[in-house]
Amino acid sequence: MDARIHHSPELPGLARVVRGLSALFWSLPAALLLDAKIATDPTWHSFGSLPSAALSGLMVYGIRQLRFFQSQERIWIASIDRAEILSWLILGLAPFPLWWSRNPDEPFLTRSVVVLVFGGLFFVLALNHALYRLSLMIPDEVVRLETRLFSRVNRLLLVLQIAVTASYLVLLRERRDLPSALVDVLGTLEEAKPWLVVLLVLVPLALTMTLIWKAKDVILTSVFQTWEQGTSDRQSPRLP
Repeated sequence: MDARIHHSPELPGLARVVRGLSALFWSLPAALLLDAKIATDPTWHSFGSLPSAALSGLMVYGIRQLRFFQSQERIWIASIDRAEILSWLILGLAPFPLWWSRNPDEPFLTRSVVVLVFGGLFFVLALNHALYRLSLMIPDEVVRLETRLFSRVNRLLLVLQIAVTASYLVLLRERRDLPSALVDVLGTLEEAKPWLVVLLVLVPLALTMTLIWKAKDVILTSVFQTWEQGTSDRQSPRLP
């Protein structure tokens, strides 16, 4: 699957890819920070859940734009499908950080926020795999190698964070049977939980945004080169 963008006739599909990558680049960090702020700062409750839903909807839009490029490639489309399913899950759970912050003792709301956290981690994981598949279809060999390296590191970090988060939740559930010192540590972590989530996701998110930016930059450069080459070919005089 080694398509060359500057020889590809799918320029409309590439334009959608650029729009989708731009939407993901801005919506991912904004959604994370907004959810953390809503969950920890009551002054943000006046905005309601609409901003979170709008940013989550922008992520869905961004993912859906990617499927218009090389739609015949099954592995590429399968990676987009996985990311899109998780983006719809995030959109459906977008109001829950606000509801949970108002009723933190409600078990259903707590479980929903936990599902949202894991859904976000798996979404970034799926997005990294999709970006890796996209890198195989762009002509820049350097970007390909960088994407392969950073996406593997990123996926490893995300898997470790998912495992650590799951272990923390299991320990939190069994805290009555734990030593008192460990219970105190868990209590401290519980108070800082929203910001710990931000810190845990910050490094993989930064790497993901870097990969998005590089892919978009390469695609834009290739599209402009194609356009300039086509313009020069049309303007060059033809010999009789």
